[in-house]
Amino acid sequence: MNTFSAKPSDVTRKWFVVDASEAPLGRIATQIATLLTGKGKPMFTKHIDCGDFVIVVNADKLVVTGAKLDDKMYYRHSGYPGGLREDTLKDVIEKDASRAIYEAVRGMLPVNKLRDERLKRLKIYTGAEHEHAAQKPEALSLKGAK
Repeated sequence: MNTFSAKPSDVTRKWFVVDASEAPLGRIATQIATLLTGKGKPMFTKHIDCGDFVIVVNADKLVVTGAKLDDKMYYRHSGYPGGLREDTLKDVIEKDASRAIYEAVRGMLPVNKLRDERLKRLKIYTGAEHEHAAQKPEALSLKGAK
């Protein structure tokens, strides 16, 4: 019995639509990260990008639990002394709701050469409409996900 190792030419990518208003941010991010890496596929090979495309809609209706809106912080640094900037999750959602989802998914992906390519397949929209109807995306419901 030989071990199967996928080749880049063997990969077939599907399209999925995820509604961000159905489940909390963490549960959505874990599902998206799993789809982007392709870990649910039987042909998964860790050094080949086997993942699918993911479209996230309703990012402006993001759901979080507890006091995360005020307690969760996002940091960035300008590179200059005293240049540390911090924003709460509430501020990030007000400015650009898609950034919160993007950062959550980015943090759940493995840090390697494939991460940037995987993140390019993540499409985030603030409203319920998206422009990928031609790809016939499959709706993925996360309402009962635990």
